[in-house]
Amino acid sequence: YLLLSDTLKADARQAIDALKAARVGHIEMLSGDKQALVDRVAQQLGIEKASGDLLPEQKAERIEALKRTGKRVAFVGDGINDAPVLALSHVGIAMGGMGADMAIETADVVLQADLPSHLAVALRIGRRTRRIVVENIAFALGVKLLVMASASWVWPTFGRLFLPTAAWHCWPC
Repeated sequence: YLLLSDTLKADARQAIDALKAARVGHIEMLSGDKQALVDRVAQQLGIEKASGDLLPEQKAERIEALKRTGKRVAFVGDGINDAPVLALSHVGIAMGGMGADMAIETADVVLQADLPSHLAVALRIGRRTRRIVVENIAFALGVKLLVMASASWVWPTFGRLFLPTAAWHCWPC
């Protein structure tokens, strides 16, 4: 007989550990593979909650349930069956190197290499970008407040020098 199975990516455990170190609060595995295989892979990766034998609709139901609890949901997938769930999640992430075109087209983020460890790198980049945006907004508002405060002092003190009616004194005859 012939036995076929997927192999675990070399850096998969490293990726899960990096996500946990990045304070990702809940990591769950949803798969269409047999439950026994899913349990074995989840144990190897250090994932506590893993569900197998799921159809795409059942994955979608699980994502909806997580969203109803108020959690921000990111889903990582690479197969054609993952496309509906990628679309439903807050952030759909496709593994682009060997992923199905449908998953890549549906995802919000595409990791070009099939290296799960790049997910933690993308998360770090996203968090840093968000921090920079917040800092820029705070700086811009601070400058605006400073300009408005200084204008409230400058106009009453020197405002009459800039009145159009006083301009005729400066015009040479």
